[in-house]
Amino acid sequence: MADWVVVVDDDTSNLKMAGHILSKCNMRVTALKSGQALLDYVAGGNYPDLILLDILMPDMDGFETMRRLKEIETPYEQIPVIFLTANEDEDSERNGLALGAMDFIKKPFVPEVLTLRVRHIIELIRLQHNLKEEVDKKVEENQRLFIDIVMALSDAIDAKDTYTNGHSRRVAKYSMDIARRLGYSEEQQNDIYLMGLLHDIGKIGIPDAVINKPARLNDEEFEMIKNHPVMGARILKNIGEKPGLSNGARWHHERFGGGGYPDGLTGTDIPEEARIIAVADAYDAMSSRRSYRGVLPQDVVRGEIEKGKEAQFDPAIADIMLKMIDEDVEYTMRESN
Repeated sequence: MADWVVVVDDDTSNLKMAGHILSKCNMRVTALKSGQALLDYVAGGNYPDLILLDILMPDMDGFETMRRLKEIETPYEQIPVIFLTANEDEDSERNGLALGAMDFIKKPFVPEVLTLRVRHIIELIRLQHNLKEEVDKKVEENQRLFIDIVMALSDAIDAKDTYTNGHSRRVAKYSMDIARRLGYSEEQQNDIYLMGLLHDIGKIGIPDAVINKPARLNDEEFEMIKNHPVMGARILKNIGEKPGLSNGARWHHERFGGGGYPDGLTGTDIPEEARIIAVADAYDAMSSRRSYRGVLPQDVVRGEIEKGKEAQFDPAIADIMLKMIDEDVEYTMRESN
């Protein structure tokens, strides 16, 4: 496909000259006679590879045209602009570059200079786009790999406990849904999903015999269990790309009204992500099988969430979970058989 250049100049002879020179080099050329015509043209969904824009034009000069052009969203963020000028004015050049112009070309045109500069800028922008696409592709691949590793870790955590099959994935899913209903962005929702997957990662350091003990834990064993949030946070804090990832692991056993662990935080001193995971974690614990009982009836689970407002759970987050329960008329939000 031929390179596409829009030339904007109020002087018809300049438009004809630029069009003639560039067309001879197999470029597609569109001629416009004012800044407003350019703005209307781009706003109408026309996105050329490059714009040649005269500075001195009546009604709206090139600088003002470019300022307004930058406010129009395009698929390429910004169409490259080369200013056309009949003057060698340092102030004009400085202003134009400050606005984001790629280059200046002096009038009257020297055909070889015009052609070389236009081709050079178009090739440069195309290389930048290709590089950005490659970088974005690699970032996406790395993110997928990271999520696969996190999924494998969460499954390894759940595998330590005979009665927590799929627990971390369900907590992640419920937490993500709560975050969505709270108005979190897509990126924030994805982050809290990861926090949910890894909220129990500290259990990796707890002996299986303690985790799966069917009888009541003694004081020493309970202290081991209570230490898993600290161990989890210690593991996750070293992930530099996601500095907040440890929040859910460290504080999901804190209680809104006090009395939780490991730090005894209360109310909004507990990070919101941890308050979300606390509700999702408690809900899944009740809606899953345990060594000493089966899945609790939905009305019992609902009653416990309601009862825990203020004392155990952030009431606003608990209310969202209660709404999710009420919407789940078939009681599908639970561990499957």
